[in-house]
Formats: sequence, structure tokens, C-alpha cells
Amino acid sequence: MPQDSSEYMYPVVELFGKTIGLYPILSLLGMFASGLFCCFMAKKRGLDSNDMIVLLLIAGIGVFLGGSLLYACVSLNDSLKVIPSGFQVDSPQKLFALVRLIFGGSVFYGGLLGGMAAGLIYLRKKRLPIRQFTDIAAPAIPLFHAFGRIGCFLGGCCYGTECNIGFIYTNSLVESANGVRRFPVQLLEAAFNLLLFLLLWRLLRRRKSGLLRWYLLFYSFGRFFLEFFRGDAYRGQMLGLSTSQIIGLLILTGLGLSLVFRRIFVKNSSAQT
Repeated sequence: MPQDSSEYMYPVVELFGKTIGLYPILSLLGMFASGLFCCFMAKKRGLDSNDMIVLLLIAGIGVFLGGSLLYACVSLNDSLKVIPSGFQVDSPQKLFALVRLIFGGSVFYGGLLGGMAAGLIYLRKKRLPIRQFTDIAAPAIPLFHAFGRIGCFLGGCCYGTECNIGFIYTNSLVESANGVRRFPVQLLEAAFNLLLFLLLWRLLRRRKSGLLRWYLLFYSFGRFFLEFFRGDAYRGQMLGLSTSQIIGLLILTGLGLSLVFRRIFVKNSSAQT
């Protein structure tokens, strides 16, 4: 691959005289595509598409809050290091700058868990069929995520490890990504998410249920190994593993325990009858 292969990859574009980041553009496209998918499948299943739209909006708020909160937790030490000595919050502008510094990023797993929590609260409060709505929403998550990871690749964030094959960023907003040939792990994860979307969509068309659990299982397993190809350190490390790997292991453990307890419960119920 040519040495200057990434000189034509810019994290921003000029549109109508304004500078717009490619990541938010790709994220908006992902939200639009996943929203259309959910509404289409809801109508096909005889569900109210308005309920689906509200569910997606509520879940979106949870995604924003959860992703920002986990980012603040894993990068707090790094954020505090760049605060100038003697810094004082003596104006609304400085307070906004401090909040933006600490909460100005997002971690996917935080957004995922926050979105799931917000969505489940809404479904329970409205007494809507949780399984039917989550089965439709499950394939939409990797569809949205695929667009987001392409945006990460174009923007230069969530970059890969140093590698003999790959791309050399020269215009990434993340300074540590520039000047080194890096493995395009963002594109690999985008392809993984796209395949996961197609698989879950196929299961949905076959009237399979429990697709949200299947998504968590497949994604957590795949993300664990994809993390070994990541080269950015700001996402947090603990016990030699990244924050995402630890969360993925906890999710897999929780899914395994729930399956064991469910089988025990079913076996006991069968024995009593």
C-alpha cells in the first residue's frame, strides 16, 4: 500500500461553508438505516411503528448518557492530566469546557448498556411486548455500529495496532494515530457487525426469539478478540485486558449463568408437575 495512502482520508468535510466531521455523518446515516429497518419490521410484525420510534429515541438518550459516563470513568486520569495547574471553574464557559473534557467521548459498551436499560424501562412502563420489540431492535444494533466503525476509520479514532499492512494517518484528530502504519481494525469490526446484522435478520425472518441475547453473545465474543488489534490506549486497561474485554467477559458470564439457572428452573418445574 502506498506510503501516502491516507492523505486523502480526512476526518472532516466542508459542506455549505461549514466544517463537519465524518464520524457524526456516518453515525446519522447509521441511525437512519437502523431506524428504517426497525419501523419496517415493526409494521411487518403488526406492531405500532410509533411505539418503535419512541423506543429508539428513548434508547438513543440512554446510549448517549451511558457512552459518555463510561468514557468519563475509563479516561478520567488522562482527562485530569491535561487540566492546567491552578485551573478554577469561575465561569459557565470554564464549567462547560471541563464537562466537555471529561464527558466529551463515548465508549460503545457504555452506550449499549445504557440504551438497553433505557429501552427496557420504557417497554415495561408502557407494558409493551418486550420480546417482540427487542427481537426487532437486536439486528439494528450491529447495523448502526457498522456505520459508526466506518466513521471511526475515516476519522482516525479507535485505531489499530502498528502493522506492516494498513494505513498511515496524517490528518487524524487523535494525534497519537498519525504517522504510523496501522491495521484497519475499524473496517474489520464494521464487516463483523454487518455479518452479525445479516445473521440476526435471517433469524428474525425465521421467527426466532431471544435475538438480543444472541447479539450480546456473538458481539461480546467477537469484540474480545478484535480488541487485540486495537492500538489506542485511552479506552482503559485493567489486569492486562481492555475495559471492553472485561465488560464482554462479564456479559458472557452473565449469559452463561442465566442459561444454567433457566435450565435448572425448567427442570424443577417439570419435576413438580
